[in-house]
Amino acid sequence: MLSSNGYFTKSALIGLVLGQLVSLLITSTGLFSSELSRRGIDAPTSQSFLNYLLLGIIYGAIVLYRRRPIQMKWYYYLILGLVDVEANYLVVKAYQYTSMTSVMLLDCWSIPCVIILTAVFLKMRYQIRKFIGVAICIVGLVLVIFSDVHAGDRAGGRAPVKGDVLVIVGATLYAISNVSEEFVVKSADRIELMAMLGLFGAVVSACQIIIFERTELQSVHWTKNAVAPFLGFAAAMFLFYSTVPVLLKISGSTMLNLSLLTSDMWAILIRAFAYHEEVDCIYYVAFVAVAFGLVIYSSGKKENETTFYVSADDVEGKARDQVTIPDKLEERGAYQALTSEEQL
Repeated sequence: MLSSNGYFTKSALIGLVLGQLVSLLITSTGLFSSELSRRGIDAPTSQSFLNYLLLGIIYGAIVLYRRRPIQMKWYYYLILGLVDVEANYLVVKAYQYTSMTSVMLLDCWSIPCVIILTAVFLKMRYQIRKFIGVAICIVGLVLVIFSDVHAGDRAGGRAPVKGDVLVIVGATLYAISNVSEEFVVKSADRIELMAMLGLFGAVVSACQIIIFERTELQSVHWTKNAVAPFLGFAAAMFLFYSTVPVLLKISGSTMLNLSLLTSDMWAILIRAFAYHEEVDCIYYVAFVAVAFGLVIYSSGKKENETTFYVSADDVEGKARDQVTIPDKLEERGAYQALTSEEQL
């Protein structure tokens, strides 16, 4: 990350800035969800609908402009959209029952799930330190649940344990979505993925809103204070979905994972200072455990990491570099050997 003169390189500085931007965006989604929960608005699918609609319109327009055929079957994107919508639904729903801090910390459960899924389905190999990091993360997650059980309403929710379970299930679906996207982008590209995810995510969300949230939306008194958190959540989610691929291209998944760690600290600081709420000391212990576990997980050789939201061009380029360079060296060696024989 350091240049020869001792300063950060331009790409390293951009990666650091984007990393904190992503961290603040994910924290902002939690903040807006907490605000809606405080106002008694319980419409988690409606919150995510605007994000999917923006993804479908903006990235869909790019896909239409390029006039390229869709590289993946449409029903793959339908399944992916369904999983992603339900993951967002469960995590947003959890804010009705537990604290923002718990949601932010327990959402890290998706990382050990990603390790398991990629190892089983994508045949990824991990160093032993990866599994040690997962174990430490699990310890931190257990501490969060233990704290919520004993803190009760003081933790910021009317049913903390139920909220914790919703987050864990939602994080598991996030992991399935991430691994599926990793598989999809090897055959398609990032723009197509975002466009189709937005399209089918919006369709699934609309159907779910009509069935489950129509009455809730009709009962909401749509004042400026009620609309603002909805729009803020959608904008933060859209920017998050759009920024993560750029960060991965510049700095890789290690920087993404390490940057997202600070979102937990942002959440704690917001809760402690902005809302003047008491934070259980176990939360800080849990944060340190999760952070330490994720640092261990993120360390190690780069080729052993899983990669999220990478484009097909990046995958093909990486594969091309890994294959063609040795081939060129081999061809060069064979050419030199042939030349030597001719000289003899």
